[in-house]
Amino acid sequence: MLKYILKAMRPRQWTKNAFIFAALVFDRKLLNLHAFLQTLAAFVLFCLLSSSVYLINDILDRESDRAHPIKKNRPIASGDLPVGLALATGILLLLVSLIGAFLLSHGFFFISLVYFTLNLIYSIWLKLIPIIDVLVIASCFVLRVAAGVSVIEVQRFSPWLYVVTTLLALYLGFGKRRAELAVLVNDSPQSHRKVLSGYSIQFIDQLITVVSATTIISYSLYTFSAPNLPENHSMMLTIPFVLYGIFRYLFLINKHNAGGEPEEILLKDRPIQLTVLLWGVAVMVIFYLF
Repeated sequence: MLKYILKAMRPRQWTKNAFIFAALVFDRKLLNLHAFLQTLAAFVLFCLLSSSVYLINDILDRESDRAHPIKKNRPIASGDLPVGLALATGILLLLVSLIGAFLLSHGFFFISLVYFTLNLIYSIWLKLIPIIDVLVIASCFVLRVAAGVSVIEVQRFSPWLYVVTTLLALYLGFGKRRAELAVLVNDSPQSHRKVLSGYSIQFIDQLITVVSATTIISYSLYTFSAPNLPENHSMMLTIPFVLYGIFRYLFLINKHNAGGEPEEILLKDRPIQLTVLLWGVAVMVIFYLF
């Protein structure tokens, strides 16, 4: 049963919570032990909080998940994990994460509370509204960045990163919707996720084109205009990595109908992994050696 609980907590999706480290890295405090430990604690607590959200969401969606070709294998939908145990685990994780958040930082506690409340409203209502559903997903990524800001003393963190995070999250979110439509093309998409009735692959492709282009422009503007960057504009050297990462993801979405689980691409696609690694090394060198 512990195996099914852990699976329902979706540890693979904890990779999304890495956005909490954005403030630590881009405010140049990665080598500050106190700031690092504060951010690491926030990351752990947010993983527990997000897992409580996943458990509650899977309880609410268990009937529709049973009709889905992939989601039917989730522990709650398949019946491997009893609803009562899943609910109890979700509540326990919620309490532990919120108590820990309050002890860590009052600002972090508030953001955690907003994150959980927003996700609860999303699971009940907002996920049924086209475009709004993806905007909510994007806002959750922004809240992750804000959570990282709330636990350290920020001095040079650029607001541009909130803009880039929002656009990147929209890009991933619309890619996820496209993958869901592609998987269910021979079925009735709205029977699995009602909001899909408001989308078409052509419409989503247009949205992805707009968002991907805007993401590249925003990141490019950030690299030479944000006040906390090196004066020699060396961060512009990281733009090619962002370009390739976005184009590679777009290739996977269109040619392989990937994107339904963005974290799976990050964990399995070698070119994406190499791109993220090289981008990270470049940022570290520029921020901490120059």
